[in-house]
Amino acid sequence: MEKKLEHTTRIPIRWGDMDAFGHVNNTVFFRFMEQARVEWMESCGIPMESGGQGPVVVNTHCNFRQQLKYPGEVEVKTFAGAPGRSSFETFVEIRRADQPEVLVADGAAKIVWVDYAAGKSVPLPQSLRAVIEG
Repeated sequence: MEKKLEHTTRIPIRWGDMDAFGHVNNTVFFRFMEQARVEWMESCGIPMESGGQGPVVVNTHCNFRQQLKYPGEVEVKTFAGAPGRSSFETFVEIRRADQPEVLVADGAAKIVWVDYAAGKSVPLPQSLRAVIEG
């Protein structure tokens, strides 16, 4: 699948991200992906809710490749796939900022643009489509 790099961000690893096994808990990786996705959309001027419509994550997954430990920072690269009528996929790569050659995790999320009141998908905003196709 063709995908295009959209955004890169750095996120600190917090002490509280660790679990009883001494590494970053698997649920935190989904927070890293969410933070990067929201930052990307906001940086493009895409409102998270506009006129009762907005993005809904309908599917997400993460492949854990290496353990992460405190302290440090992760670098999260967000890519977007080709948009459909009302949806698109984001793909992420997560690496330690001080070891960019090592892929720590990768994953994806399918985003559907929804009319919240109707509970139904609607066409992607043209501004978002232009960014993804740009």
